[in-house]
Order: sequence, then C-alpha cells, then structure tokens
Amino acid sequence: MNGPPVDRDRHDPALYSYALPAERIAARPARPRDRARLLLVRRDRRDCEHRRVADLPEILDPGDLLVVNETRVVPARVVGEREETGGKVEVLLVHEAAPNRWSCLARPTRPLREGTAIAFPESGVRAIVVRRIGERVELRFEGAIAELLEAQGHVPLPPYIRRPDDAADRADYQTVFAREDGAVAAPTAGLHFTETLLDRLDRRGIALARIVLHVGPGTFRPIRAADVREHRVDPERYHVPEETTRAIAGTRAAGRRVVAVGTTTVRALEGSDPSEPAERSGWTDLTIVPGHRFRDVDALMTNFHLPGSSLLLLVSAFAGRERVLAAYREAVARGYRFYSYGDAMLIL
Repeated sequence: MNGPPVDRDRHDPALYSYALPAERIAARPARPRDRARLLLVRRDRRDCEHRRVADLPEILDPGDLLVVNETRVVPARVVGEREETGGKVEVLLVHEAAPNRWSCLARPTRPLREGTAIAFPESGVRAIVVRRIGERVELRFEGAIAELLEAQGHVPLPPYIRRPDDAADRADYQTVFAREDGAVAAPTAGLHFTETLLDRLDRRGIALARIVLHVGPGTFRPIRAADVREHRVDPERYHVPEETTRAIAGTRAAGRRVVAVGTTTVRALEGSDPSEPAERSGWTDLTIVPGHRFRDVDALMTNFHLPGSSLLLLVSAFAGRERVLAAYREAVARGYRFYSYGDAMLIL
C-alpha cells in the first residue's frame, strides 16, 4: 500500500509533541469497556468521526481481519529489602534471561552492587544481583518466582497513572485475549474489547487472528535522540503463528483489510519476513518512524499515546504526522480520555 503523506523535517523529535491537560489522563477504564469513545480517522479525508468502540461491527466490513495481541500482563512489580541494611528495593521483572535469572529494573535507595542480596519475606524468596547491564540488573532468584508474584506482585501500572494499583486492576489491565504470560505493560488497544463485542464482530463476518508480543517497559521510554531514526525501542519477544500469517495472506488476496489492534501488533507483523505464510518468532527492536512502508497492516486501532514516544512515531508513520496531531488536538478539545485506560482511535 502507499505510505502516508510525507511531512518535511519529519525526523525532528520536537515535532511529535502536543499539549495535554492532566485531567485528560484516564485513571480507570470505561465500563463496559466497549463504551470507550472511538475517534475514527480516514486517511482519505480531513475530518474525523466521533464514535464508540462498540460501533466497530458497523464501521468494519465483512471479510476484514482483526489481529490482536494475546500477551498477558504479569504482576511483575515486587518490593523487597536489602538483607544487609533492610533498605527497600522495588523490582520490576522484565524477562527471564535464563532459568531463575531475570533481567530487571530496580529502584533502590542507592545503586545495587554485584552480590547484593534482596529478600522478599512474604514469599520466602530471595535474589542475588549477578550483574548490571545499562539501566538493568540481572538477578538470580532462589525460590519460586510464581509464589513471589502471587504473594507480593503488583500490577505494573504506567507511571502516569498516579495511584497505587488495586484489586480492580488485576482484571482491568488485562485484555480478554490475554493467554501467554510475559508482558509488563498491557497492549492497551485490546483493553476495549468485550466478549459481547467479539460475538457481534464474528456475526458480522469480521475474522480474528492472534499474535503474541510481550510488551516491555521500553514502551514508555521517551525519545532522546536528535533524530527519531536514531531511537531504538528495547527488544521484545514475539510470536506470529502460521495460522495468522495465512489469514493475513488470504485477507489481502481477497481485497479486504488487515486491521492491527495496537502498535504492538503492528511491530510483530511488520518486524518479520512476510514473504510467505509461515510461523514467525524471535525478538524485535523494530522502531517504526515516518517513511516506513507498511507491508501487512491496512488499518490500525490504537489508544492515544504520550508526546515524544515511539508509539506516537509509529502512528504518525501510518497516517502522517500532521493528520495525527490534528486528530489529537481535536480529541483533547472534545474531552477524550488519554493513555492506557483512555479512549481509542481507528485509522482506516
């Protein structure tokens, strides 16, 4: 497909910003989820439509294919204490590097040194700092990780949700598709779906395909490079089943649309070789910026993203920076709710 209009000087990160009043940041999701507002952006028109997520069966066409991310958010934030001093250490388990060894982010009262022991008394688990790698530490755990997360794990809400997680977040910050543990952030576009909506989509003849991309904390990392093409997102594990690649190929051959639900789905599809229908898996650090030519994605459903983020870059690459920022300004003016628990937009 053809790319979006090309904006001049589109690689300056300062161009990917907008003003957002703090009260527009959603602290809780819409109830029911599919009552969230949906800003409909058509790339062949200048104006936007204001709908609800529940309207998707009427907006999409029979034969279209929705591709969703089945990753499951892990209650990966735990608080322990240094065995030597009793000082608190907050740890976010990012991914398992080897059996019982995890790459983690840590917020101690002072930098953690190799050999430091951290105790998690409620679960009886302890961890030893093996090494530091950039912003992360690698911890070797003694005891069952599952028991640690069950006893002490917190839902890793994004930093812009300025409240402690609670029991409601265990369900709210999880999609109805969630199947495979591994994410520390939700694929937020998928949070809007309900079983009722899925049933209506199915009856309309809109198919569903699934991928897995385990969302990491890098999704919130701001762009600090002087040129957006120099920014790299952190590598994340993904899996695209052969069934999904065949569904995509069949949909495109029939002249119908592949609708990616979320930027994580886009990265899983665009970050692997689409030359033939086959299973794809591995790690991707694909950073999509304006100028990217999309191969597997015809439409995108996504939430509203942070200024100066790789996610806003991806959406701008798909629909054009000027069009996207104009849509964001309209969403702000009309009282849309932003970020993880906020409203959505659909780009056709």
